[in-house]
Amino acid sequence: MQKPLTVAEQVANVLRESIAEGSLAAGTPLRQDDLAERFGFSRMPVRDALRQLEAEGIVSIHPTKGAHVARMDAAEIREIFAVRALLEGEALRLSIPNLGKEKLDEAGYVLNQIDAEPNVGRWGTLNRAFHLALYSACGNTRLLGLIEAHHNAADRYVRILLSNLNYRSRSQSEHRDLLTTCRHRDAEAAVRVLKRHLSEGMETLARAGDGLAGKS
Repeated sequence: MQKPLTVAEQVANVLRESIAEGSLAAGTPLRQDDLAERFGFSRMPVRDALRQLEAEGIVSIHPTKGAHVARMDAAEIREIFAVRALLEGEALRLSIPNLGKEKLDEAGYVLNQIDAEPNVGRWGTLNRAFHLALYSACGNTRLLGLIEAHHNAADRYVRILLSNLNYRSRSQSEHRDLLTTCRHRDAEAAVRVLKRHLSEGMETLARAGDGLAGKS
């Protein structure tokens, strides 16, 4: 049974979604008083939510200027995806020997959902669900937590990659190659496919980074 979300987690989820979908653009100030009034809570859970999003790389907090939606350039995009490759490669390697048919089928079902989903706002969430299904048997909860945090930090860029940059069909083809190697229990091949998938997505985003920053 999933434990109930804290107030800070609820606030973080709403802000994360607003940032990912673009209604809170890069550079937008996030004032604690305004947010506390908007959500109807005290400043403390709002402050904790902003700290959580700062840890995910989504929000920047300056000692005197306060919090704002983080701006990400090409170097930062490469940083996030390079860390993802390290963490997720290890999680996949550990997971494959213990990965049951149920989780493999779950990952395949999520891919079908991505194919059928018209709402761009859902693509990042479904992409994360696919990857985490494959890593679920790694036996390291802390590692999975780090991976989820980096998925959250990359979420709005994953949506841009899949929609604005017309990358969805290519990404889905790579996802299916990855799932096939996992079904064959070939951990080395699966890690190679995963790292190539992340590297090519990263480079596509990084090349577009200056243009994306200009739109923020």
